[in-house]
Amino acid sequence: MSVTAGQATSTTRRVRSVLAIKPFRRLLASSYLCSVGDWLGFLALSGLASQLLHGYFAQNFAFAGVVLTNLLPGLIFAPIGGVLADRFDRRTVMVVTDLVRCALFVSIPLVGTVWWLFGANFLVGCMSMLWVPAKDSSVPNLMRHRAQIETANQVGLVVTYGCAVLTGALLYAVLSGIYTSLRVGQSPMEISGLIVMISGCCYAVSAIIIRTRIPEISGRTGRRERTGDGEGFLRMLREGLRIAGATPLIRGLLLGMVGAFAAAGAVIGTARQYAQSLLSGESVLGVLFVTLFCGLATGMVLAPRIAHRMTHNRLFGVAIVVAGLALAASAISPHLVMSLITVYIVGAAAGIAFLTGITIIGAQVEDEVRGRVNSVYQSLMKVMLFGSTVASPILVGLTQQHRIELFGREMIMDGTRPVLGGAGLLAALFGVIAYRQMGDRSTESILANLVRMVRGRGARTSGLLLTVEGGGDALVTEQATRIAEWLRARGMTTVFVGDHEQRAGTIAETAQLRSAKARALLAAAVRAEAGEREIRPALQQGAAVVTVRFAETGERELDALTDWATERLRPDVTVLLDNATETGAENPWRVSTTVAELAAADPDRYVVVDAEQEPEALTAEITGRLEALLGTTEEDERGRSEGSDEPDRRLG
Repeated sequence: MSVTAGQATSTTRRVRSVLAIKPFRRLLASSYLCSVGDWLGFLALSGLASQLLHGYFAQNFAFAGVVLTNLLPGLIFAPIGGVLADRFDRRTVMVVTDLVRCALFVSIPLVGTVWWLFGANFLVGCMSMLWVPAKDSSVPNLMRHRAQIETANQVGLVVTYGCAVLTGALLYAVLSGIYTSLRVGQSPMEISGLIVMISGCCYAVSAIIIRTRIPEISGRTGRRERTGDGEGFLRMLREGLRIAGATPLIRGLLLGMVGAFAAAGAVIGTARQYAQSLLSGESVLGVLFVTLFCGLATGMVLAPRIAHRMTHNRLFGVAIVVAGLALAASAISPHLVMSLITVYIVGAAAGIAFLTGITIIGAQVEDEVRGRVNSVYQSLMKVMLFGSTVASPILVGLTQQHRIELFGREMIMDGTRPVLGGAGLLAALFGVIAYRQMGDRSTESILANLVRMVRGRGARTSGLLLTVEGGGDALVTEQATRIAEWLRARGMTTVFVGDHEQRAGTIAETAQLRSAKARALLAAAVRAEAGEREIRPALQQGAAVVTVRFAETGERELDALTDWATERLRPDVTVLLDNATETGAENPWRVSTTVAELAAADPDRYVVVDAEQEPEALTAEITGRLEALLGTTEEDERGRSEGSDEPDRRLG
């Protein structure tokens, strides 16, 4: 199994690993129901509002009124939601807000006035701003290890903005069609009111799932001890804003999103005029939006793969810069084909930045303030989208239209071009600022990193990293040595690195270290040194590296420390010797039983064998399993070694 081939199927494996976590599946189901309620309710409320209002102008305002009353809470309530998520039991917050949303939706058709429709919709939006930070802050705590956070966010976005949207639109169409076909009732307002009530029921079911099936998202005991029950609401709000402004990582993240969402608002606000300037017909507007969202989906799919070759902090800033420059390029595009290409790149880069930003919050922001950071993020997103969407048409209107010829193609030059160009350059500038604020541990230049990535020669694509875990020191070392010999016999250049834990233990004993934290830091230092001096250079030359005890521990703090020390260097294959695992507080890098759960969730990366057998039989079982997993034969290897001096790319 090559790393390249493994990456081709990695999305399926990663999704399967997070969906194997029952609490996350249930939270995903709850999020799906709430999103269906949101979209279904949005469509039904728009129809109900137009029926309650009278007059052509008032009916045209119905849709805008529903959008506005749903958007405004994000401008004022998002920070409050973050404080509630950090101060109180998140499960309680989510259950209460779900029940309140259900009651508000049910009351709208019962009251039957347009003013209560807008007022209740505003309150529903307020409840959503309390629910979302609690949900987003809970996701990282449900994951078994830090690397799953990105995939969990990826799945959540697909459910919220893909499956739920389609379900809501389909339900609305089916229910409305049934009414039209059967002529049920006397007024179209009845079916709109019924759909609104059905939307409310979605929140009620979500509340039941959260209250009865997901106790894991509470987790408030330790937080109360740290923050104190007496800490005031306003103080927590001020503290969250202070942390957001004072922490370089969070400050860079938020500044980057300011530029990105300002550019996104400019695209939305000028889309129709930009489409007209291309002189390609009215239908081009729809084509541009489809292209943008296709790029967005592509970016979200590619983000985890790219993150294997570029750190998240670097990837976030680079993606925003690429999106900004592509948007600026679209501003001077004279032809539809070029515009479609640049718009697709904008969408893909935006998708990468959006998913990476959420992943950074989940993986690198402390749980005590994660809710407030999420809320500030949500608030800024809505503020910038709202402000930029409103301001862009005004700026466009200040410029007169002119027909010009560029590259032999006639086009309309109006205010959309400078507005889009300015927004793109602004986003690129904010991307650079974000990168500098957030910092990056990589010693490789951005240009070299990008060239290597485009050529497909990432640090993890030219070799195979295999680690042996579990068992006693002698057993794992013996089996790792035999695996290295077996790989050499297959014609592979193989490097045996040895036991990092044993090295760290020797140094710790010499220095008389007894603190578990001190020993963990020392183990991370040894891993970092081995990764920099031995493992990474060998992988980049196409070699197979066999080592001992280099896998994830299943412990969030230790895995985060490992990621920092090794720049997220992870094994391609982990051989786990079961029934002989040794654990102990005196050695923090012993594999915990959680690793067995990781292996069950991701069988393509783990080989679990029974260690209670003779060494020769154990070796035979391991190599047989590796033979099937790696998917190559000795004849293939001999053919490659005889026919080419190039390193083995199928295994690297």
